[in-house]
Amino acid sequence: MTVGPGSLLPVAFQAADIASELIRTRRPASVTEKSDRDLVSDVDLAIERKVRAYLAEATPDTGFLGEEEGRSGNPASGWLWTLDPIDGTSNFAHGLPLCAVSLALLHDGRPVLAVIDAPLLSERYHAVEGHGAYAGTRPLTASTTTRLRDAVVAIGDYATGQEADRKNEQRLAVTIQLTPRVHRIRMLGTAAIDLAWVADGRLDASVTLGNKPWDTAAGVLLAREAGATVTDSDGHPHDLNSAATIAAAPALISQLTALIPGR
Repeated sequence: MTVGPGSLLPVAFQAADIASELIRTRRPASVTEKSDRDLVSDVDLAIERKVRAYLAEATPDTGFLGEEEGRSGNPASGWLWTLDPIDGTSNFAHGLPLCAVSLALLHDGRPVLAVIDAPLLSERYHAVEGHGAYAGTRPLTASTTTRLRDAVVAIGDYATGQEADRKNEQRLAVTIQLTPRVHRIRMLGTAAIDLAWVADGRLDASVTLGNKPWDTAAGVLLAREAGATVTDSDGHPHDLNSAATIAAAPALISQLTALIPGR
């Protein structure tokens, strides 16, 4: 791809439109378990297939990685779209509006363009690397909170599936550490909205003890472009290989990472 990522923002918006229209107009006719308590609906699959087909036509030299059906396209180009068709499928399947389309364009593993659309909340966020993060035309600005005790912190969903017990021991340990030290803890059930709301200053921080690109890549770029700091659990800058995704007002990062057991 020879054009800059910003030129593909209209393409990303159209892809998000395709996905969001399906979320707004369809209720799931079938919901199945991919693994223990990890749900996928027919709407997830329909969105991913439609968006994959659209992007394959609009950007034929760019690969695609979807949560539900994996990779397609050209993996050697260095450019890759990654999509979570519905981040928060359990919320969506139960009629809760906290769910979002999460779409990012990666270049050599780094997110350079992002769109997160929460159609049931009528909210859309976007960012291009080096050009800020926005909700429509409104610039996003991350929180400037400096004291952990004043912070509202979102924690990522508890684990399901393989090794869930072991993973949840760490999540519970983080919860125990944070509960007496922050203003409030929230669990929204969608990493995309967690990160978008860190970018928008609604949340002071989010702690996700995982890092799947379809879940986090778009939100990581939004948060960074809005002025938040995003790291792994050990405080090192976040990248595609990080084990966790910690996003916060810059003054809070070291306070948060110090409380994560086993880092």
